[in-house]
Amino acid sequence: MSADRAGVFAFEGKKAVADHPYSDEDDALNESEVNGNWTPQEKALHEARLKAKAKRRLRKSSSRNSTSESLSESGDLAGADPHSPKGKINTHDRKSRTGKGRGLPKKGGAGGKGVWGAAGMVYEDEEPDVRDPNYDESAQGDTVYATVVPEVDEKELEQMVNPIVQEYFEHGDTKEVQTLLKELNLGPNKFEFSSMAVSLSLEGKASHRELTSRLLSDLSGKVLSQSDMARAFDKMLKELPDLILDTPEAPQMLGQFIARAIADHVLPMTFLDCYKGKVDCDHARVALDRAAVLLTMKREMVRLDNVWGVGGGLRPVKHLVKEMNLLLKEYLISGDVSEAEHCLRDLEVPHFHHELVYEAVVMVLESTGDTASHMMMKLLQSFWKTGLVTVDQMNRGFQRIYDELPEISLDVPHAHSIMETFVDLCYQESVITKQLRDECPSRGRKRFVSEGDGGAIKN
Repeated sequence: MSADRAGVFAFEGKKAVADHPYSDEDDALNESEVNGNWTPQEKALHEARLKAKAKRRLRKSSSRNSTSESLSESGDLAGADPHSPKGKINTHDRKSRTGKGRGLPKKGGAGGKGVWGAAGMVYEDEEPDVRDPNYDESAQGDTVYATVVPEVDEKELEQMVNPIVQEYFEHGDTKEVQTLLKELNLGPNKFEFSSMAVSLSLEGKASHRELTSRLLSDLSGKVLSQSDMARAFDKMLKELPDLILDTPEAPQMLGQFIARAIADHVLPMTFLDCYKGKVDCDHARVALDRAAVLLTMKREMVRLDNVWGVGGGLRPVKHLVKEMNLLLKEYLISGDVSEAEHCLRDLEVPHFHHELVYEAVVMVLESTGDTASHMMMKLLQSFWKTGLVTVDQMNRGFQRIYDELPEISLDVPHAHSIMETFVDLCYQESVITKQLRDECPSRGRKRFVSEGDGGAIKN
């Protein structure tokens, strides 16, 4: 054997050893060595290695058998080498493996995720999804934002309603109150607004109660229903024992509120009938009886407009003048300054108090004797000290007398002398200022005692 041929055999042997590193001879050799010099640990490791090798052989032989069977059944690649590139099967191929069809895409390209669909397919417009990452808010046209107003808690309700009612007593605009209430989410406590407004008006003036009645009438059917109004007045009837502590006349006033509300169709006509024979509280019974009496007296009237009287500046000027004249006449008879002050405050016309000063001075000029002048001076002094009549109102009242004094003199010949005496008396008691006293017109020609008396004026 030549050296070249021996080298070829040596190379083939090494290649076989490389392809099959563990042969049967090695196993036999290893078995003989096991009975020889191996330790128990090495023996266990060797047995595990043999078991693993047997499993690999079994797995490899089973995969070859299954591949050959599948290829022979299909008839396309029978007998092909599975290890060759052409013999491998592409498991990700979209074509049918059964040999049927022309190998075209399924459903003509119209199915599946991320495809455009079949040719000629028309899609409908889809609403943009806000959760879409590509959603562009500016490209969606007009966007309407819904404002969510939280429901007002029962504890916060009083803090929010009181300023609204107090401001309403100043401006008297029911539309503004209606707008503010629509901005609040009162929820099931909506009826509480009526009871709070009535409670505040009970502690206020007659004009406040008139404004409250008008407010309830304007809110009825728009913000508050008849059932809400009924719940509010029912609650107030139950709270009358507490309301009397601050307002002793609360039962009578609440009865007037109920009568006015029924006349204005704020409360149902059967409101009073629901309480017949079911009221245990004496104060509630007084309120309901008061309402029943007013409705009986005014049953021919559509509205009880005068149940509170016409408030403040809403009264006609002639009516205010008549009220002030009556006030001054009662004072001249009784001499009660506090009662006159109380009556003047009830008129609620601080801008018209100059009329009271004017009428008081006219009564002094038309009276006989000094009693009226002293009493009127005390009355004006009391009004001045308490601040009920301001400096401007006092000056304006006297200036009106100064301007009309010539006309008054036609009916009262001694008007100038009486006026001078009264003005000096008011100045001495600090009712008017020195400037106002000096502006008092004179009687015209001064009568002197004699030509040689040095210019002394005759008293």
